[in-house]
Amino acid sequence: MGKPIAVEEVFAEWRKDPEYVAAYDALEEEFALASVLIEARSRAGLTQEQVARRMGTTQAVVARLESGRGKPSTRTLERFAMATNSRLRITFEPSPAARGA
Repeated sequence: MGKPIAVEEVFAEWRKDPEYVAAYDALEEEFALASVLIEARSRAGLTQEQVARRMGTTQAVVARLESGRGKPSTRTLERFAMATNSRLRITFEPSPAARGA
C-alpha cells in the first residue's frame, strides 16, 4: 500500500478539470437549496411530517425536497415557505465566471 494522499491535494487536482468544476458547481446550487429548506423547517420547529401536512403532501415529498435532488417549482417553494412561516425570495447573483471577467 502506498503513501496516503491528502484530500486537499486530490481536490486541487480535480479542480483543474473543467468538467469536474462544472459538475461540482452544479451540485453546490442543489445543496444550497436543500440547506435553506432544512434551515427554514428547523427555524419553524417543525418535522418533515408537519411541513408535509401543511403543504398538503407527504413526508416523502418533503424529504425529497430537502435532499437536494430535483428542481422544485416556484409554486412548491412558495408552499414550503408558507408551511414554515417563511418568505420566499429569489435572487440573481453574478456567476463566479462573471465576477472574474
